[in-house]
Amino acid sequence: MRSGPGAGFLGVILVVAALSSIPAVQAADEETPKEVIAAQLKRQGYACDRPESATRDKERSKPDSAVWVLKCESATYRVRLVPDMKADVEKID
Repeated sequence: MRSGPGAGFLGVILVVAALSSIPAVQAADEETPKEVIAAQLKRQGYACDRPESATRDKERSKPDSAVWVLKCESATYRVRLVPDMKADVEKID
């Protein structure tokens, strides 16, 4: 095993190479935007037990903050996602 400067970098390269050879995870195992956004809302105290859809609002979105309209069974929300901050949530009709 190699040690010294660059050894950690080599380890990272080997892990990335190994992961890139693994087949892609099936789509059924991946979280969809509606599930991810609904989970964020729940952490902030909003009700969204059954998310139905999440649509990106391109007009309101900015490079550093995405805006989504999340439709749940009981309510619809406009959600602004900003990295490393709580989501800005607005209940809409």
